[in-house]
Amino acid sequence: MNIKTGDTVVIIAGKDRFTEDKKGAKTPRTGKVLAVYPKTNKVKVEGVNIVKKHQKPTQENQQGGIVEKEAPIDASNVMLWDPKAKKPTRVGIKVVESTDKNGKVTKTKVRVSKKSDYEFK
Repeated sequence: MNIKTGDTVVIIAGKDRFTEDKKGAKTPRTGKVLAVYPKTNKVKVEGVNIVKKHQKPTQENQQGGIVEKEAPIDASNVMLWDPKAKKPTRVGIKVVESTDKNGKVTKTKVRVSKKSDYEFK
């Protein structure tokens, strides 16, 4: 899975794919990844797939009632947002070599945008 917590993603499929403004123009919905679940191949995105959950009163929530929260969506329905190209992009892996002050060479894998060669941190 090429998506990490904190990444900005674009929803490419599902009921939350677009947002409408006051004039009715549709734009793709973007959001920040809150959690990643690699075993089930799902991600939780901020402001996407909002569900209503009925909660009993507890020590923390004295009131109880209906709570709205984000539910996970499948990772295949999101695409990483490339800030350099300002478009959704596919992700590749690039090996970067770096040397420390002792002269030791270390290789690290870095996620890279396929469109603009932007390195995701």
